[in-house]
Amino acid sequence: MTEKTTGASYAAAGVDIEAGDRAVELMKEWVKKTQRPEVLGGLGGFAGLFDASALKRYERPLLASATDGVGTKVDIARQMGVYDTIGHDLVAMVMDDIVVCGAEPLFMTDYICVGKVHPERVAAIVKGIAEGCVLAGCALVGGETAEHPGLLGPDDFDVAGAGTGVVEYDRLLGADRIRTGDAVIAMASSGLHSNGYSLVRHVLLDRAGMSLDRHVEELGRTLGEELLEPTKIYSLDCMALTRTAEVHAYSHITGGGLAANLARVIPDHLHATVDRSTWTPGAVFDLVGKAGDVERLELEKTLNMGVGMMAVVPQESVDVALTALADRGVEAWVAGEILDRGDHTEGATLTGDYAV
Repeated sequence: MTEKTTGASYAAAGVDIEAGDRAVELMKEWVKKTQRPEVLGGLGGFAGLFDASALKRYERPLLASATDGVGTKVDIARQMGVYDTIGHDLVAMVMDDIVVCGAEPLFMTDYICVGKVHPERVAAIVKGIAEGCVLAGCALVGGETAEHPGLLGPDDFDVAGAGTGVVEYDRLLGADRIRTGDAVIAMASSGLHSNGYSLVRHVLLDRAGMSLDRHVEELGRTLGEELLEPTKIYSLDCMALTRTAEVHAYSHITGGGLAANLARVIPDHLHATVDRSTWTPGAVFDLVGKAGDVERLELEKTLNMGVGMMAVVPQESVDVALTALADRGVEAWVAGEILDRGDHTEGATLTGDYAV
């Protein structure tokens, strides 16, 4: 006679270990696509292994690290039932921070927290992360999927990641290299990227009452499709540009907007001016502004306004830089210049009006 179990169990508490194991099996094929020669072992170990002997070719290697998430954009993915693009956003937010200092992305780990493990859903998220890692040139060496029943709803989830890169000490980019007269080159964003979604969701979904499946004429697609547009990953583009032209600094335009992020790489004695008339922000930025009656300065403090990455280069490198970016399919233009600080209290300001 089989004894009946009446005690508490992990499964009864809401954690499905078997579903977690199935999710790992489903994601293995995607993780394998990100492998670099330096990666040792496979998915499933307690730690990811990366052969550091590959760094012997550096005279003085500096390791660069970054960690980030994608904010409340995950709620759009949840509502849309689309899970294989949010990983691109995660890789972009982590690895494009790393490449700013001139570092080559090496490897990344992820953390996925869910209310309930749906194996196919988790695998789709990892698929997006893996595809993003391929676009960034880095390996996905491991991660963690955590099930938090009672804290998150069955369909709720969040993602975060951490990455590592390497740069030669004497090739480190940043404020120390910037000089008066340098040009500021803007690289177009693919849309909202992964910042400001608390404002965007409040304005478009709550205040304006728009539905995600609504076709928006100005956008040429549904609102949900626009809001889920993956963040552009610039890592390989920036690395190629650094090899082709002299680059003094990069600025990844994320939370805080264009001026605030550009100011982070401007030395105290200099000032960057960016001319709004050199580009026209995409329709989604105008939609958010009008639907929420959001003032321009508030939009600019929250959203990227159509610029996802900026490069500061000497004037003599401008033509080479623009050609190199165009050859890689990156829309780019000269948007500003570096001047003496003068009476400016901030490191960067926007001037003029956007082109119509």
